[in-house]
Amino acid sequence: MDLFSRSWAALRTAVAELPDEDFARPSGCTGWLVRDLVCHLVIDAQDVLITLVTPATGEPTHNAVTYWNVTGTPPTGDDPLDALTVRLAAAYEEPKLLQFHLDDVGSAAGRAAELADPEQRVGTQDMVLTAGDYLSAYVLEWTLHHLDLIAHLPDAPQPPAESLARSRAMLEEIAGAPFPASWSDQDALRVGTGRRPPTDAERARLGPLAAELPFVIG
Repeated sequence: MDLFSRSWAALRTAVAELPDEDFARPSGCTGWLVRDLVCHLVIDAQDVLITLVTPATGEPTHNAVTYWNVTGTPPTGDDPLDALTVRLAAAYEEPKLLQFHLDDVGSAAGRAAELADPEQRVGTQDMVLTAGDYLSAYVLEWTLHHLDLIAHLPDAPQPPAESLARSRAMLEEIAGAPFPASWSDQDALRVGTGRRPPTDAERARLGPLAAELPFVIG
């Protein structure tokens, strides 16, 4: 729960500190500018709010790792929902309006997470999870999108180290094998999820795991 709050606060702070011109730069998400990614974060924050007030009965069917739908096909940017996000982002016109909306809805999602009972059952996408597992799953979401946000902004702050480490651990659990210990958490996450292709040397270090890449989560 605490790691959710720290990773989310770091991501929102990074967005709040962006100068206007950075919103028109490409992000690490295929087909999306930074402004499109920030608009997606507003939708994510709404999803967190909705899920935390959607109680469920029965035993959990998923946890923080199995929550994710994993495919081997990287996004192309042509998905109808991705295209809708681009149109919504353009409608804001001024970056400060998008920053305000993320701060407003994002702060509410952060407060809701802090108030949630980690053992409470919540429902989303036909799944039942504890609130604690649901929020833990979002550490991976926030961390990957923080890396996406700063993909072409070398001076922007990195995600918290503990968020990177926990996200790597979750991705390795999804992969069923560890990434090379010599790799940074950022490289493991970017290569592992298909955000960049491995170099020849990295592919050799991966061994049999190279044939399984990428692990595209959504």
